[in-house]
Amino acid sequence: MSADDQQFLDLLSSIPNQIRRYSGDVAEYVDKTIDKVAEEIRDTLSTAPWVPDYVRPPPPVRPPPVEIVPITTYERFSDWISRHKVLIGVVVVTIGYATYKTVRVTRGLRKPRRAKRARNGGRLEVVVIAGSPTLPLTKSLSLDLERRGFIVYIVCNTIEDEVTVQSLSRPDIKPLGIDITDPPNAGQSIERFAAYLQTPHAAVPRAKPNFLTLKAVILIPSLNYQTSPIATIPPSSFADLFNTHLLHPILTIQSFLPLLTSKITPHGEKTETPKVLVFTPSIVSSINPPFHAPEATVCSALSAFTEVLTAELRPLGIPVTHVQLGTFDFSGFTPPRPAAPAETLQWPDSARHAYGRNYVSQSLSAISAGRIRGLRGSSLRELHNTVFDVIDGSELSDSVRVGLGAGLYGFVGRWAPRGLVAWMMGIRKVGELSTWDVGEPYQGSADDSASGGSGSSENGENAENGDGSASEFISVPKEEDGHNVWKLG
Repeated sequence: MSADDQQFLDLLSSIPNQIRRYSGDVAEYVDKTIDKVAEEIRDTLSTAPWVPDYVRPPPPVRPPPVEIVPITTYERFSDWISRHKVLIGVVVVTIGYATYKTVRVTRGLRKPRRAKRARNGGRLEVVVIAGSPTLPLTKSLSLDLERRGFIVYIVCNTIEDEVTVQSLSRPDIKPLGIDITDPPNAGQSIERFAAYLQTPHAAVPRAKPNFLTLKAVILIPSLNYQTSPIATIPPSSFADLFNTHLLHPILTIQSFLPLLTSKITPHGEKTETPKVLVFTPSIVSSINPPFHAPEATVCSALSAFTEVLTAELRPLGIPVTHVQLGTFDFSGFTPPRPAAPAETLQWPDSARHAYGRNYVSQSLSAISAGRIRGLRGSSLRELHNTVFDVIDGSELSDSVRVGLGAGLYGFVGRWAPRGLVAWMMGIRKVGELSTWDVGEPYQGSADDSASGGSGSSENGENAENGDGSASEFISVPKEEDGHNVWKLG
């Protein structure tokens, strides 16, 4: 028998099974239909008045109607929760975080923050602030630490700085003269300061002398930076910027490292490890917006330097804390100043055409010059409490964000797309660039390489004298209060 014959026989043998299945389906359908028709006839006859009672069939038995019971408020609430589990989870997390922050802030405000004193009331703990005495932050922090019971020393590089410190008229806020630009002289000053800490001092005459303890060294670099396109900043200004805002803080910490890494407590006295606090602005450096190259570059370099310093001092048991600052209200130390208008008219035509519109838009945005426009800023009390918590060991984090916008812009800089941030600041694409002008060739490269950068300084002087056509750069105008980043130090 061939394979075709076998396949034909299998088909014939399956026909009875298919007929049986189809006939069963038809019979079942017919039965259901007949039952339904019989039920309808019985129902009709049971309600017909012309049918005699003895012939009338009984009415069909129907299931009792479902009783509708109103649900309670609890059941309705439980049903809503089961249908919105994600939303409920978000609300619970938000409320929990807000409660935690509220309890923590409330407990922190009630915490007594006072420096240790001797039994006779004398001050025992010393804090060194390495920052310009003219900065509002230096003044505010030194006054607060002195009020809490510390002896505060402010590093002074010039006689004018010492006069500024003495003008505070506080007996426990003292100048510490250290010339950072002269390493041998700076080393001698550090040695004299160490000898001072190793000598017992009496708070009042005939009182028991006590040894002083160095609790912390606080580094406060300049917080004021100019905004301008990179193309309009003279190279000499970049050199001055890195010298005064980056190299000077690094050399200051370097000068104190021998003191920090040595045991200066006399024999028999309790040894305490001093802390190191490094302050940097964090709003601009978190998102690196356009036209903020000076601040973004310096703050990023200081942040990297702080991380390396932390890694080097951690094995020695010396904690380093990076305090990233937001916006604070300094109205009690500096009078409010109106925002200066954009000096785009002093730029060359090509630079004004390329950057002018975006520069003006960014200057009017919410974070112009590192400040959040329209908001007053956090209270300085928040910063003072954070600094004290770091000094007394309550705050152990390597990095602390404090101030309005510090945490928010850190999150935005870490997760938000750069293009979206620039668009929100008003940065738009320039449709057409200016034509290259062959009549004004660049004259500074050869001269700068031959004279060591003197050509750039001369060009800056020409721009200040009003001869803008003789310079390929333009000078940034200086501010009268001495906080301009381009001020020669």
